[in-house]
Amino acid sequence: MSRLEAKKPPLFISEPLSKDVVSQSLSLLSGILKSCYGPAGRLKQLHNGVGGYVCTTSQSSAILSRLSVSHPVLSVLTASVQSHISRFSDCGLFTAILCCSLIENFKSLNVASCTVIKISKHLLGLCMDYLKSEACGCRVAVDFSSVETLLCLVRSVLTSKPACMLNKSEVDHLTTLILKAFMFTVPCHVETDAVLGKCIIVPVKGGRVADSTVLPGLLIETPEIKLTKPLTVKRTCSSMIKIALFCVSMSGDCFNHEEGTITVHHGISLEMSELDQLLNVGKQLVNDEVGLVVCQKVIHPFLKQYLKENHVIAVDRAGLSLMEPLSQMTGSKPIASIHLLSPSCYGNLKDVRLESFASKHFVHLIPKDAVICSLILCNRNETAWDELKRACETAEHVLQLTIKEPLALLGGGCTETHLASYVRHKSGSLSTSSLNDIDCSRAQYQLVADGFCRSLESVACSLNHDDGEILTDMVYGHCWFVPSGFPSVSNWSDLVSKCGCRINGNTENLNWRLLQGQFGSPVIQGCPKEPSVKVADFLTLDCFAAKCSGLQVALETANLILDLSYVIEDQN
Repeated sequence: MSRLEAKKPPLFISEPLSKDVVSQSLSLLSGILKSCYGPAGRLKQLHNGVGGYVCTTSQSSAILSRLSVSHPVLSVLTASVQSHISRFSDCGLFTAILCCSLIENFKSLNVASCTVIKISKHLLGLCMDYLKSEACGCRVAVDFSSVETLLCLVRSVLTSKPACMLNKSEVDHLTTLILKAFMFTVPCHVETDAVLGKCIIVPVKGGRVADSTVLPGLLIETPEIKLTKPLTVKRTCSSMIKIALFCVSMSGDCFNHEEGTITVHHGISLEMSELDQLLNVGKQLVNDEVGLVVCQKVIHPFLKQYLKENHVIAVDRAGLSLMEPLSQMTGSKPIASIHLLSPSCYGNLKDVRLESFASKHFVHLIPKDAVICSLILCNRNETAWDELKRACETAEHVLQLTIKEPLALLGGGCTETHLASYVRHKSGSLSTSSLNDIDCSRAQYQLVADGFCRSLESVACSLNHDDGEILTDMVYGHCWFVPSGFPSVSNWSDLVSKCGCRINGNTENLNWRLLQGQFGSPVIQGCPKEPSVKVADFLTLDCFAAKCSGLQVALETANLILDLSYVIEDQN
């Protein structure tokens, strides 16, 4: 078939970062993300413009997955940040804001992009070496023999999500629950290849947050089973409950027309043949002393009744998502055929109970060793519950990352300003041989280092949404927030009591410096000190692994975008 119109040649766009449309789009994206950042971040409502679900959020995972970007440069940026979020769950806004700031600051310098990239890689190496060294003044060791630091990590995640609409007592309650749920997933008996369990979040929308709780084992919703009388369940001679887990339909619909044709002899009923087979399965389950049958799909009412008469509990429609944790918790192997049933596939449970939360009824499966648990999560409405679920999943992932690398970084903007102070100190004393290795002049290095530091400080400044002044001290290099309404000539010591991470108090002469409005001139300062106290109540902490990755992803993505010479777009 001939074309109706001639094929158009591709569109070549040279130096895309020099175009106004890219600069404006980048600035707009940066502004949107900065306004969401931190505990006082402003909420965003996202919808598709033609109706449907409206998402109210300030979380990067929800925003970037629903935000439509058309320019290839922005697509590279958002894809990099989403890749980071998929691996670490946390520090998505930090990564995106820092990347935007780096691009904006670096492209304003009168330095060749290839030189900027070489210098910025050296600066990243300085930061990563410092963060991983024992001398680092902005990191905290996590002691798993005490829960205080772990509670601070979880609390910091929850308080940074304002759309969850939590008050202080609710934050404290959920912080304890999330940590308790995580502890359930840690195996009691550590082996060579220890595997963490799983926390299953059970939704109860419209309930009070204070009604949220955590239970060992699994909850499976069963609307047809009411709390009328105690369960009578068949047990083995060792008082355990044997469980059979089916991942195949047991509804009796053996034949699917899409799979082809089947020849049936005269007088043979497929339905009756299938029911006979289901009954045979039921008899074998009873003979094997199985006390609980869980099916991913549907169980035929006839088989359900037969199992009930023989004191076997039958639970169907469990769903695919519960198959893996059920198998891990009970030791059972999912049975994929009703024509082949092996006793070696059975697992064991300690107990089975009925539970009720709000108007929902559940069967509670209790294992002997709990590495699977259920977090019954309540919140006032669907919007707040969706946001809270994402926050709880992030907090759980942060704890999992922390158990692999038991470190945390100071939050509240203090790591960013501390790193900026450290880089300024180191860049002022860089040796001539190092400059020769990088192949740049000292002036070029200072310019790029200052742009790097200003980008870090701009992330810290993004935490402030109320027009107050933002300070950094010249001793520890921490971030301090001044309430709005005070003139810039005030005595800062009278207006601040704790730094952003809450580890330092205003107890000594700290020599303040304004962050906002003084980005134009480089600052020369000494090496920032390490706080004398590394443990305090209600510290604001960030996940070490997530923030280190975010720093790397932000700089590497910024370098990639700075290095773009052409964008080639297909016009057809």
